[in-house]
Amino acid sequence: MNRKTIRLIIFFAVFTIIGIFSFQYSWVRKAFSLQEKQFNERVHVALSSVVGEVQRLNKDSSAIYEPVKQISSNYFLASTNDTLHPYVLQNLLVTEFKNHNLITDFEYVLYDCFTDSIVFGDFVEIKTEAKNLVYEISEKDKWNQASHYFGVYFPSKEAILVDQMGIWIVSTVFLLLVVVFFSYTIWVILKQKKLSEIRTDFINNMTHELKTPISTISLSTEVLTNPNITKDPERLKNYANIIKEETERLRMQVDKVLQMASLDKNRLTLDMENVNIHEIIKKTVEGFELILDSSEGKIDMNLKASNPIIRGDKMHLTNIFFNLIDNAIKYSKNNPRIDISTVDHKNGIHIRVRDNGIGMNREQQKHVFENFYRVPTNDRHDVKGFGIGLNYVMKMVKKHHGKIQLKSELGSGSTFRIYFSNKKNGRKKD
Repeated sequence: MNRKTIRLIIFFAVFTIIGIFSFQYSWVRKAFSLQEKQFNERVHVALSSVVGEVQRLNKDSSAIYEPVKQISSNYFLASTNDTLHPYVLQNLLVTEFKNHNLITDFEYVLYDCFTDSIVFGDFVEIKTEAKNLVYEISEKDKWNQASHYFGVYFPSKEAILVDQMGIWIVSTVFLLLVVVFFSYTIWVILKQKKLSEIRTDFINNMTHELKTPISTISLSTEVLTNPNITKDPERLKNYANIIKEETERLRMQVDKVLQMASLDKNRLTLDMENVNIHEIIKKTVEGFELILDSSEGKIDMNLKASNPIIRGDKMHLTNIFFNLIDNAIKYSKNNPRIDISTVDHKNGIHIRVRDNGIGMNREQQKHVFENFYRVPTNDRHDVKGFGIGLNYVMKMVKKHHGKIQLKSELGSGSTFRIYFSNKKNGRKKD
């Protein structure tokens, strides 16, 4: 499946999900509005019944036109022709609300036109802010100074309405779960696609890297099979050395792949012993003398750590510095300049490897320790390698219970900082 097809699938899937959510949101709003309308109608009927009962208790036969009006979403006012004791009103409200299936918390207020005062009931405790709001609304919406009225405030109306919309909430939750699983699936597809591209690139690089020494060995072997080669011992020796060098190069490439496979499966065991980091660094640098001479490069060593002895695997520690130096040379435009220094640091040794290479931007630094990743140069991968060197370095540093950090700027080189502990009892055999 190519990238264009994946993008089309993602686009139509996202478009479909947005459409489904739009419909869901519309239906939820309509359902909420319907529930609110039914609630308000039941409140009107219940309060009208309370007003009628108050009229009956006061033996008042006069009609009240529209005795109930809604002031806000959760506040209602009802008019009466006479005053009423708060506890009598409270009992009437509880009874009528129960009869009309309004089982919810409420608070009520009474306005007495004789004293021009508003009295709060204490049926439920409401917040001071809400009480002030109710008081302001009650003062503002006095129908006239010659009437009595009472108000009812529902502090948890919205919660009651939401609770009554159970099926809609459940369906919305399931829809959200579908979106989450869909997003995860898309993420997995994109990750697998990227991994497939990286592995394809790795296989192509590996094929090229292995094909070169094999071709060289094959050509050298053909020359050696010529009977006349025995007449020229010097030439025979040169071709034998070429076969030896290319075989060693081939072995190293295969070992790299096998080592990474072992690390990925956690099968690699380390041969832990006391090793001198300074000796390892010096020996590794010696192996690059010919390469540095050909490229007019230079490695400066400033090894100042007073205690360079740590517990570690000599071979893998050597490979750590080999990969760092090899990368520094590969990614230098010309005349590589590499600085390696050590200092004592918090019961351990702090190692810095700095180069004058092409450097990396922030995005490249995020991926540089990933398996098979190679920093491109000039918008293409023109540096030979598998893209497993720095991933190997990071894993081996962790295997030795160390830490590694990278600081780099595009065009200004890179600096790798590694810390190893040299405490005698600080290491366990892997």
